[in-house]
Amino acid sequence: MRITRRGTLLGAGLLALPARAQTPWPNRPIRFIVPFAAGGPVEVPARFIAEALGQKLGQPVVVEPRPGAGGSLGVQAVVQANDPHTLLVTTSSVAILPALMENPGYDPFRDLVPITMVSEAPMVILAKPDNPIRDLADLIARAKARPGGITYGTSGVGSTTHLGGALLGVRAGIELLHVPYRGAGQAVTALYAGDTDLLVTGTIEALTHVRERRLKAIAVTGAERTPALPDTPAIAEAVPGYAMTIWYAMFGPRGTPPEVVARLAREVAPLARGNALATRMEESGATLLLDGPARLTERLAAEVPQWREVVQRAGIRT
Repeated sequence: MRITRRGTLLGAGLLALPARAQTPWPNRPIRFIVPFAAGGPVEVPARFIAEALGQKLGQPVVVEPRPGAGGSLGVQAVVQANDPHTLLVTTSSVAILPALMENPGYDPFRDLVPITMVSEAPMVILAKPDNPIRDLADLIARAKARPGGITYGTSGVGSTTHLGGALLGVRAGIELLHVPYRGAGQAVTALYAGDTDLLVTGTIEALTHVRERRLKAIAVTGAERTPALPDTPAIAEAVPGYAMTIWYAMFGPRGTPPEVVARLAREVAPLARGNALATRMEESGATLLLDGPARLTERLAAEVPQWREVVQRAGIRT
């Protein structure tokens, strides 16, 4: 068989391709893109995991806040990088944005590869102690008697807290009047001032107010009660099928090799217990998970269509 010089070079090039594909990962520093402003709650676990992971992998892991457009700019940065050295650490907003925005700049199923859930925590419906609403059943009854007559404050239009209230309206068949604020702090102030009847917020913001008896907890949004508020019923006890938590998760861009996903999941799994972050999360009503891609894949598959339905039925516009 005659081998031309061109064929020899071509053959050499083909032989070189597998070597490039098999380059060990990681072979340079890793970036965690957090699609929110510096100092936000998702940055705490991101930095803890980054430090521990850097020691295990032998490469620096740098946390890079990339805020803008409700979190979509950071997601786009990861998708456009198209490199398993650039990963996304974000919130459940990644499943909500496709329902709120005509074009968020990414497709959560096509462009992102689930690596692991990081943590999750329920939200809490709060009221002032002198509010006549006694419990969730009473809230639902009053809302049915006066559609739109009960107001609830949140950290903004399209926020997870807003969607938590909207989901309650859809599942319970009631109409609550949403009052958005610029952040959880303003929403809490408005509740104390009597500008709103209720507040939907995360457990981190809620626990201090409830434990000091300055506000009362009506219900939590998880599928079951939380150990942080054991006497507060879950919405699901009165509204079967209701469940919503704020969750944090890690994704890679499209094309992230399965062996990279497996290694990342394996390396971070031991961090779910026996450390300062796990203790801090538990004290704030959250659960540190770090349990691999399966749960995250299921959550994404369930929540993206759920939020599209809720946004459409509730008529939410951002």
